[in-house]
Amino acid sequence: MDALTGLLDGTRAKGAFLLRSAMNPPWSVRVQDRAPLTLVALTAGDAWIVPEGGEPRQMRAGDIALLRGPEPYVVADTPATPPQMFIHPDQRCTTADGTELYKDFALGVRSWGNAAEGATGMLIGTYRCDREIGRRLLGALPQLAVVPAFDSPLLPLLGEEIVRDAPGQDVVLDRLLDLLIIAVLRAWFSRPEAEAPAWYRAHGDPVVGRAMRLLQADPARPWTVASLATATGVSRATLARRFGDLLGEPPMGFLADLRLTLAADLLREPDATVGAVAGKVGYGTPFALSAAFKRARGVSPREYRRLAGV
Repeated sequence: MDALTGLLDGTRAKGAFLLRSAMNPPWSVRVQDRAPLTLVALTAGDAWIVPEGGEPRQMRAGDIALLRGPEPYVVADTPATPPQMFIHPDQRCTTADGTELYKDFALGVRSWGNAAEGATGMLIGTYRCDREIGRRLLGALPQLAVVPAFDSPLLPLLGEEIVRDAPGQDVVLDRLLDLLIIAVLRAWFSRPEAEAPAWYRAHGDPVVGRAMRLLQADPARPWTVASLATATGVSRATLARRFGDLLGEPPMGFLADLRLTLAADLLREPDATVGAVAGKVGYGTPFALSAAFKRARGVSPREYRRLAGV
């Protein structure tokens, strides 16, 4: 398991919001749905994305963008066009004074806009839930990441499937969105302006990359620096030094964070118990997990579940 796979393994869309949009100018939409991650692919025409407090960025047909929430942003024909539509949590669409608009702009199955054959076409996919496993990944992304001229067979396939209404279609769209997100992330992190995070760059290191893959593949194993060094074929001193140089933390620190991140994700499951989660992530007792979790997160696992609405 590589670094990106490990971080995305628990982040799977479930009932994601997907939409095909068609617009003619003038148009401007302020999105304030607090979604953790949104993908916008421009299929025709051009548009501007204006992040809250950030610089406007023009997109042209073929470009694709990732927007990291929960900060709001505006998508418009030009940065000067004032917002006419406001997207709230649960994808509620209103005017500035709160008048409901969504039905007025419905164009068919998962299609929305002010013109059926609008000059600007977009495919939009939104993750509704901020699952804990994605925090390290989301923290590595800027508020707006644009990949110009993104070329993938997944985009036309998503365009075809997004307007279909067939049995199991929601699952098909969820999996397509997952695949597309992974493809876009790989394309983004390969760009010089992306400043790929240390954990992504370390994947290519023959020692640290292998060690990370071993930890992510079996986090519950009672790892020590010595056993991890043996598994990677180097001395403990070499492993510790390389980890510190590339990641800025020791191997067991990386493992502890991984375990607690996985634990936080598992604790959101309706039937989870602290004892079962502790065993899955490498803590010998529920008390050991509770103590480590509270020390790192500031709340106990049970309190965390309550705050998460489980």
